[in-house]
Amino acid sequence: MRRRNPHRRPGRAHPAARGADRPADRPADRPVDRPDRSDRRPAAEAPPAAGPAARPGAASQAPGGATWLYGLHAVRAALANPARRAHRLLLTQEAARGWGPRAGGPAPEPRAGGPAPEPRAGGPAPEIVDRAALDRVLPPGAVHQGAAAQVGPLPEPALEDCLAAAGPRALFVVLDQVTDPHNVGAILRSAAAFGADAVVVPDRNTPPVSAALAKAASGALELVPLVRVVNLARALGQLQRADVWCVGLDGGAATALEPALRPGRLALVLGSEGDGLRRLTQETCDTLARLPTVGPLTSLNVSNAAAVALAIARRVSPPA
Repeated sequence: MRRRNPHRRPGRAHPAARGADRPADRPADRPVDRPDRSDRRPAAEAPPAAGPAARPGAASQAPGGATWLYGLHAVRAALANPARRAHRLLLTQEAARGWGPRAGGPAPEPRAGGPAPEPRAGGPAPEIVDRAALDRVLPPGAVHQGAAAQVGPLPEPALEDCLAAAGPRALFVVLDQVTDPHNVGAILRSAAAFGADAVVVPDRNTPPVSAALAKAASGALELVPLVRVVNLARALGQLQRADVWCVGLDGGAATALEPALRPGRLALVLGSEGDGLRRLTQETCDTLARLPTVGPLTSLNVSNAAAVALAIARRVSPPA
């Protein structure tokens, strides 16, 4: 039976457990008791040393819903994902030289931030272009590492499907209006690294899936479902009915995170930087907790707070 934490007190969330609207300031942490919820391209074994310098301007006429992703990890992961449909692959000469299958055995297991997965056979042949051509297709300042792919959207996962597939030690990350795409991408990367089952976000005040988000996720966008929900409080209730213990991070919470957790299904709930968790989100969580910071600087960026919280959660409730 869930019970309200008598020690919870209203107020601003601690930066190290609140979320982050900007990529490098503070997040926030704090807990309370809640009342009641690639298509992989054949990676051209040896991409043609030269090729028609693709006219990226034309490439921006994307087929329905298609978008450009960039960066070696993001592009390789998207092309390796059977749920993705890829339309074009642009590589510079330098990137093309290392694009083919790696020597020395089978492709490594997909892992965020690890070796980029091998593109699947049957994808678009690489088009060899110069950096200026890539720059014309991509947003200004994009760090593309010589690779860009035009891909279709991923299917939108439903929370009930994620819960149905989750095991007894499932781990979810719930973001309450974290608006910076770099933070959402970095949180996806940490979620993949610690074996989280999904990242849940509200439809409103959450950035759309974009090339910048995918680049920050370093391939994790293809590995961890990003679930959008209309009502976050209702989604928390849905998690709770599936026996998921929901812990909100708030820097003003009386309890540290580790003792607030328990073995079993868990959800870590983080709010936006500056505002932290909204009142209804706090009240819906089973409990609130703070990160165990000890130095004079107690605020963390939301993506850093998420990584620390995920590590603690996996120590308390390792994968089954």
